[in-house]
Amino acid sequence: MAENENNQNGNAAAAQGDQQQGPMFALQRIYLKDTSFESPKSPDVFKGQWAPKITFNLNTSNEKLADGVYNVVLRLTIEAKQEDAIAFLVEVQQAGIFTLDRFNEGDLERALATVCPNILFPYARETIDALVVRGSFPPVMLAPVNFDAVYAQSKAQKEQQDQAAPQA
Repeated sequence: MAENENNQNGNAAAAQGDQQQGPMFALQRIYLKDTSFESPKSPDVFKGQWAPKITFNLNTSNEKLADGVYNVVLRLTIEAKQEDAIAFLVEVQQAGIFTLDRFNEGDLERALATVCPNILFPYARETIDALVVRGSFPPVMLAPVNFDAVYAQSKAQKEQQDQAAPQA
C-alpha cells in the first residue's frame, strides 16, 4: 500500500513538473492607451434623417517588454458619414500587457495576433459605444471579430506576396 502512495505522489510530482515546462499565458493589465471622438459637423449633423455610412478599420501591434512579456495594442477607427460629411470619428487604442512564456515562435505569433486581441476587443467596443452615445448619436453595435480568420487571411496574403516577389 505504501508503494502505491509513493507511486501516486511521484506521478503527481511528474505531472506538475510537466505543467511547469509548458507554455504559460497570463493577463497582467488591460488599459486604455488613447482615445479620440470628433463630431466636426455638429450640431448641423442632427438636423437630417440619420442614415450614416459607417466604416470600420482595425489593426493590432505588439512589442516585447521583457522576456515573455508583451504589450499588445488593438486600434479601432469608426467613421460615420452622413452624405459626404463626417458625422463622427472615433479612434480607440485598447492595450494590454500579457505574459506569454515558453511558447514556440509560431504559437507566440498566433497568440499575439488572435488570443490577445480577442481579450481586448470587448473593452474597445464598450469604449466606442460609450463615446458615440455621449456624442448624442445612436449606439454603434460592433459585431464580434474573428481574429483567427483575420490572422489566417494575413498569413495567406503574406505568403502570396513572398511567392510573387522576385528571388534575389
